[in-house]
Amino acid sequence: QVHLVESGGGLVQTGGSLKLSCAVSEHTGSGYAMGWFRQAPGQDPEFVAAINWSGRNKYYADSVRGRFTISRTNAENTVQLQMNSLKPEDTAVYYCLADNRRIPDAPGTKYDYRGQGTQVTVSS
Repeated sequence: QVHLVESGGGLVQTGGSLKLSCAVSEHTGSGYAMGWFRQAPGQDPEFVAAINWSGRNKYYADSVRGRFTISRTNAENTVQLQMNSLKPEDTAVYYCLADNRRIPDAPGTKYDYRGQGTQVTVSS
């Protein structure tokens, strides 16, 4: 069983930065692709970013491309999401996901593992 634990959320002003981290309970060298989704109150989950197991391929939602950067450190079993130039519309609970077969980029699809989420609030 793989456990994902997110951290790094918080309150930031518009234009600020936050770095989210997802700690994975087992060695990610086993081939898990990782991703981040977010969900704002009253809205459907939204894909944010994803990365393949090697870190070579990265995927971003149009709404965050150029502002957010996903990365991973397999030796430390972590995945990060650097978020810059934050906007109020980035306010949401951010979830980390992992899947052994697919890139987690489609909300509504059941992936292997999901964390409990971390709140990001951007004030205007």
